[in-house]
This record gives sequence, C-alpha cells and structure tokens, in this order.
Amino acid sequence: MNRLAGATSPYLLQHAENPVEWYQWGEEALARAREEDKPILLSVGYAACHWCHVMAHESFEDSETAALMNERFVNVKVDREERPDVDAVYMDAVVAMTGQGGWPLTVFLTPEGEPFFGATYFPPEPRHGTPAFSQVLVAVSDLYREQRGEVARRAQALVEALEQAAASTPSGDPLTESLLFEAVRRLGELLDPEWGGFGRAPKFPPASALELLFRRGEADLATTTLDGMAAGGMYDLVGGGFHRYSVDGRWLVPHFEKMLYDNALLVPAYLHGWLVTGNERYREVAERTLDYMVRELRLEDGGFASSQDADTHGVEGLTYTWAPGEGAPEELLEPFEDGRFILRGELDDETRARLLEIRAHRPQPGLDDKAIASWNGLALAAVAEAGRRLDRGDLVDEARALAGFLLGPLSDGEGRLHRSRRAGRSSGTGFLDDYANVGHGLYELHVATGEPRWLEESRRLALLAVELFADDERGGFFLAPADGERLVARKKDLFDHPVPSGNSMLAFVLLRLARLYGDDKLEQRAAGVLRLLGPDLGRAPTELAFALCALDLYLSTPREIAIVGPPESEVARAVLEPFDPNAVVAFGPAEGVPLLEGKDYVDGKPAVYVCERFVCRAPVTEAAALTVT
Repeated sequence: MNRLAGATSPYLLQHAENPVEWYQWGEEALARAREEDKPILLSVGYAACHWCHVMAHESFEDSETAALMNERFVNVKVDREERPDVDAVYMDAVVAMTGQGGWPLTVFLTPEGEPFFGATYFPPEPRHGTPAFSQVLVAVSDLYREQRGEVARRAQALVEALEQAAASTPSGDPLTESLLFEAVRRLGELLDPEWGGFGRAPKFPPASALELLFRRGEADLATTTLDGMAAGGMYDLVGGGFHRYSVDGRWLVPHFEKMLYDNALLVPAYLHGWLVTGNERYREVAERTLDYMVRELRLEDGGFASSQDADTHGVEGLTYTWAPGEGAPEELLEPFEDGRFILRGELDDETRARLLEIRAHRPQPGLDDKAIASWNGLALAAVAEAGRRLDRGDLVDEARALAGFLLGPLSDGEGRLHRSRRAGRSSGTGFLDDYANVGHGLYELHVATGEPRWLEESRRLALLAVELFADDERGGFFLAPADGERLVARKKDLFDHPVPSGNSMLAFVLLRLARLYGDDKLEQRAAGVLRLLGPDLGRAPTELAFALCALDLYLSTPREIAIVGPPESEVARAVLEPFDPNAVVAFGPAEGVPLLEGKDYVDGKPAVYVCERFVCRAPVTEAAALTVT
C-alpha cells in the first residue's frame, strides 16, 4: 500500500495498491520534490473515467514503469472531483501546450508546482504518433536534469499565461437583448435537425442550452434534442437516467459512466419540456431519471453518490448491454461490440420491470460513493422542483434530507461547506460551485416546501460566497476561496460545459436573491460576471449557456411572487403551476425578507401577492382570480 491508503476518494483508493509511490496533492509531496530536486509527475483523473482505468492498468500497475516513475519523479495523484482547483489550473496549462485536454491528465511540474510539460493519456508503447509513457518519463526527467534553463523558460511562460487568463477585464459593451437573440440564432445554426444536439459527435447532453431555449420561447429547437436523447442508448431505457455522452451523432452508443450532475441537470430540462409542450414522454423521462437517482445513487446519510463507472469487470457497458437470448426484445437491439447490443425503442412497463430485474442480478459497475457538495446542490434543485411539480411528497422528503446533509455533515462548525464527504469523513474546503449550486438548490427547496429556513440558508451561503470568492477589482469570482491553498495561479471558472460554472450559477442565485431582498449590490455582483463574458455570450452559446440564462433573468422585467400560506394551498399551486422562469418566489409570513414585509393572510385565507419591482397588485385568495401575465 502507498500513501493513498488513507484517502477519502474512491479514485485515489483505486491506486492505493499501485507499485507507484503516490502522494496526495499537498506540501508533503512538494517538500520532497524540493529536497531531492526532482520534478513532480501529476496524474489527475476520476473514478468513472474509462481511459484513467486503462492507463492505470497499462502503466501504474506495471512494476517496471512504476520503478521508473519512483526513481525519477515525485508522483502525485489527484481526484479532479475533490480538487477542481488543481485540475483546472493544470488542465489550462496542458491545453495551452497541446491545444486539447482530457483525462487522465498527465502534467510534469517543477518542485515549486510550475508546469513545464504535459498531455493526457500516454500508451505503454509507441502508438499512432504518440510516444510510449516510459519514453516520455525518461525524456522529461533528462530535460529537467540537463536543460534546467529551458524548463524554467517553459514554466515561466505557462505560469504567465495562466495568470493572464485569470486577469481578464470586464467588457464595456452594454448587456442587451441582442446577445440573447444572437445566442439563439447560433444554437439554431448548430442544431442537428434530425437527432438534436449542437455540433457533431461526440455529443454531450446540453442541459443548460435547452434551459435557455425554453426561457426564450424556442421550444421547437429544444424538443428535437429531448426526443433524440430519450430514444435509447445514452438514455437508459431499462433503469432510467442518462450516461455521460454519446460517441455518435444519434445518441445511441454512450460512454457508459453515469454522472450525478448530468442527471441532476437533465431532470429539470425534461420537466420544463413537459411544462412547455405538454408532452407526457418528457415527464416520464424526468420521473424515471429521478427514480434512478434515488434507487442507485442515494446514500444512507442523505447525500447522492458522484457516479457509476463505465466499466464492469474491465468491460465497458457490460452491465447495460444485451445479447440475443438474454430476454430483451430482439427487434429493439442495436449493434454495439463484442456480440452485445444496445436497447433502443419503446418498452412497456412490464417489460421494463422484467429487464431491470434481470439486470439487477448481473455484476454492477463500481460506485463512486463520495458526495460532492456542488453536484448534490444540483440534485437538490432537481429533486425539490420535481417533487413540487409532480406532486410527489416522497421526493420533497428526499430533498429535505439532502438539504439536511448539505447543511449538516457537509458543512463545518462555522457554516462553511466542505467539498465532499465519504465514509464519515469530509474532504477539503468548498469551492465556488459548491456554494453556488447548494444556494440554488436551497432556493428551490424553499419554493417546494414554503419553509423560510431554506431561503435564509440560500442567502447566507450566497453572501458567504461573495466574501470568500469575489474579485473586487475585475468582477466575477475565483474558483478557490481567498484563504485557500495558493496554487501557481488563481483560476476563474467561466464556462458552462458540461455543468454551469460557479460564476454563472452564483450570478443566477444572486439575481434571484437581489429581487427578493431588494439588494442592488447583489445584482451588481451578478452583472459583473456577465460583463466579464461580454460579447462572447452571443458568440459561444454552448459554452456559456447558463450564463445566458442568468442574462435572460437580468434583462427581464422583475416579477416577484409573495405567497402567504402553505404551498399546497390552491392559490399557491395555481400561481406556481406555469413555467415562469424569471419570476422569483418567497413564502411567508416570515421576517427579514423585504418582499414579504406587511403581507399576511387575508381574512384567514392563504394569499398571493404578484409584484413588479416591489409594487404589488391586490392580494388574491382564490385560484380562479389569478392572471398569470
């Protein structure tokens, strides 16, 4: 066993028995590199990563390769999901060097942590123009020993580039509706008219872009993608839920890992598709995805696991694919590989239940059972809103339990979030996306339950995020807190792919809270994020889709809904039933929320106050009297 034996991360624990003398990221590894004047070999991956497993088997489990690594380097293994700050900085460095990134990420650093060479996967022997990993190890260590000046030059140039990227200044161009029109037009140009999705294969689920299209009244552009993704393949027809992405243009052959964040983002996309179009298929997909999340990702302590592996016993997709004679309708089988097939088509409830029972008796993919605050915040928002809209009290109860986990075991004694938790142990400080996504989820739980405490906690975390992460000079927010570990550069995460960036989500949360609390300073903080992105908002809608959702909210006419009484009252149900994405909601009676001041029951009846910039219409107590315009 190496030093990873004491890790909390399942990914690191997968490498605890490697013959490589792995360190976790931290001062111990850096100190040894300085003491022995050795370069650092940094390897970054995650538990559900197929090619991470491949490189581990080919190289890190090989005694000769491990001996070479141990002799020439101080070796550091990082779980990108636990340390997104480390991953983000060194991924940017590799992209700057090679023009592309991915996992496993392989980066060579000076003892000061400065990158000077890197790439992604290296094979065990030369292949397709890529040198063998052992050749790279020898060449890089020789470069470090014999050409120290060249190493220093490369490292300095990369660090300067990383620092410059984090120091971008806000645009002076106005934030106008034209950016939204341009973004939608661009999405229309990129749309695959047959199968949906934006651009060519591989195709990742574009949840944030779909949300933008529904917000802008462009359902026709969104439903093509909802239909294509749900046809079967990337969507699991038997068990519900979505795999990470499709390797082809038809959403048929997936990369079989299942990530919590994808499913948490696709639930509201399908839910909103149902609300806008009335298509029951979308409601069914949302509901079955939620059932999958609760059935297979729910942990005993109330959180949700991060992911399920792509592989079972080293074979990708083994659990999910079928062979003729195994019980699946053979007319629905599409070829995959090695004599196995993927299900695509319509399954009735009886057949689905039968196949799920058969599949439950197969070997199952590995589960990364660490609960990440950020992804659980997205799950909280999805489960809470779906529980409300689908009238499923069981899901609302799940959301309450999840909120209790996030604010209890996943928070420290001072109310700050941890990044993740596993087996009763928390790991590291929370990052920007943790605070933003949990704040988002708590707001949705407030709307689902009418309980004031969740809105109070959402605001508390949002204000704490401003304190910990804000760039007061240039606007926007850094990924890591001001009092966190200092890396070679401080990174701002601005792109919404595959999940909303912490900047986009926090801007969205701050805008909602600004309208509930009448707080112009919070709105200005949100606008600062949007100005950092500037004209790119219109030009790059797939990369900035959730920032565009925030822009849509920012430019919309403020519409506040104050509800006094329980969410199950008829008048509350009526006002909350439509898809009204730019309205903000607060339940009372409650103190400390300016929107709710002076508002109470009317003649003992629950009441709804519909307001615009805090100017409210007369309260309504009967659902039939509401006009939702």
